[in-house]
Amino acid sequence: MKLTVHGALSVRQRGLSLIELLVAMVIGLIVTLAVTSVITVGEGKRRTTTSTNDMDQAGAYAAYLLDRAVRSAGSSLTQSTQPTDRGVFGCRLNVASLLPASAFPAPFAKNFKAASDLRVAPVLIAKSQSDAGSDVLVVMGGDAVAGGVPRGLTDPGSANTLSMDNTVGISTDDLVLVSQNGTADCLLEQVTGTSTKVLTVGGTYYTAGKTTSLQTLAASTSTYVTPLGNPANGNVQFQLFGVGDSSTLYGYDLLQGGGTATAQALADGVIQMRALYGLDTNGDGILDAWADPGATGYDISTVMTTTATLRQIVAVRVSLVMRSASKERDPVSAASLTLFGDAVDASKKSLAQTVTLTGADDTHYRYRVVDFTVPLRNMLLLP
Repeated sequence: MKLTVHGALSVRQRGLSLIELLVAMVIGLIVTLAVTSVITVGEGKRRTTTSTNDMDQAGAYAAYLLDRAVRSAGSSLTQSTQPTDRGVFGCRLNVASLLPASAFPAPFAKNFKAASDLRVAPVLIAKSQSDAGSDVLVVMGGDAVAGGVPRGLTDPGSANTLSMDNTVGISTDDLVLVSQNGTADCLLEQVTGTSTKVLTVGGTYYTAGKTTSLQTLAASTSTYVTPLGNPANGNVQFQLFGVGDSSTLYGYDLLQGGGTATAQALADGVIQMRALYGLDTNGDGILDAWADPGATGYDISTVMTTTATLRQIVAVRVSLVMRSASKERDPVSAASLTLFGDAVDASKKSLAQTVTLTGADDTHYRYRVVDFTVPLRNMLLLP
């Protein structure tokens, strides 16, 4: 018997072989790794760019704050030196229970040495005296609207009254500075009442005087009263600036006008602040040389008690060292930064300063040096 098989069909394979699947998986992994690498690199660059931009903006803002404060330094005070000295520059500042002080809050608590003997000056620089080792800027000035023209006393006053030719332009709550040439102390007082020729003082900022009494000054016709303006307007400034913890620039109001006894954070990312005095040594209104606040004769203790030196200071040069918040995997910065590389003193000696990055990871951050010069316009207006 013969068996015949009809309709035999060939079986055709369908889909991918194992080898083809493995090849496809390898290609997919390579593409995934490539895309991931591109995203990772892009994200790293984005973080770096964002961190750098934040650092630049913080530096610009810090420079703006310092420029605004220093540029108006000496307002209402500078006219006290011409045509005769009224005893304002270099006088020991007495303010209620605030000044003289035993110490100031951080970052001015540990190293700032002038707290107990702070003198009136448009600008002072305390070399390396913040808690973090930066320079400290001391800025003083009043409200330009007040005029700042000193007025001599015409009749004896008392422990809370000052008698003068007129009280035009002085209002209740204004601050005035009571000084006398040859007297070490000057007293900052607040006006609580006015009549045609008499100011009554008292209020928040009243001081009877610690070593020189207000009654003694008020009794002498060689005493002068300098209007400073109303502190509520925000233009009366007696401030400290310096770098503290967490790479932050702080400001402290010596008058505690905001009701706070602590320093206020102003800008972050600031690891160092250094400053130089700009001097007009011949009185022609042109900056002639720079001076390091650590040099002999230019330390804060000497400058603030030497009127002739205070008169020569017509500018301040400031360098801020900014650090980015983003840490890089590899070192991206040199181990040191140079500040004031082109500055020289009167003898042509270089005043360049070096900031050394000593921390183990310091070079893994990016840095910027913000360098700017601020003219003291009120000092430049003096004859």
